[in-house]
Amino acid sequence: MILRGHIIRFRRDEGGAALVEMGIIMPLFLLLAFGLIDFGRLGFAYVMAQKATEQAVRAAVVRTPACDGVPAATTRSIGWSLTPYGTACSAGDGLCADPGSVSCTAAQSGATGAEIYARITALLPTNATPANLRFGYDYDGNLGFVGGPYTPRVTVEIVDLDFEFVTPIGALATLMGANADGKVGAAIAFPGMSASLPAEILMDGENT
Repeated sequence: MILRGHIIRFRRDEGGAALVEMGIIMPLFLLLAFGLIDFGRLGFAYVMAQKATEQAVRAAVVRTPACDGVPAATTRSIGWSLTPYGTACSAGDGLCADPGSVSCTAAQSGATGAEIYARITALLPTNATPANLRFGYDYDGNLGFVGGPYTPRVTVEIVDLDFEFVTPIGALATLMGANADGKVGAAIAFPGMSASLPAEILMDGENT
């Protein structure tokens, strides 16, 4: 009878229940809170990186090409040898020779790439390097004229970049049983982005 009374009192005792409930709910709450923080950082980083590509391409269109192999002048295609100099490339289909596309990263470029990367580095995610900034120079038949400076379409891209979370989302997800390796939320591929403009004048020492 005495033992039965102890059992009944034990079953009705709710002391510490709130602590147990908090221990169950707190990891989920922290996971959500830290997720909001880090995905907020991701959104901010995306907007700033897009601004960085826009600034970079505006600088690239008035500077010496960042990549080797970009022609200095626009030449005529075979079959248009009698076309006078000064004729716009848009005057005939295939009038100007297409030298092909040229691309490189800021890590592979010379002074131009280094200068542009230094200008925008504060806008990029903290783990970005010159290898994540790529320049491209593509022929556009609507730009330039025979015998004039080569005027390609210039593109600047952010490539091969991961976004690193700073809060312990992975560890909290593991605690909640989402993944046993603790790698959930460690890093994700940063969204690729690009900006393009027609070249204005590719020449040394021109500043914007």
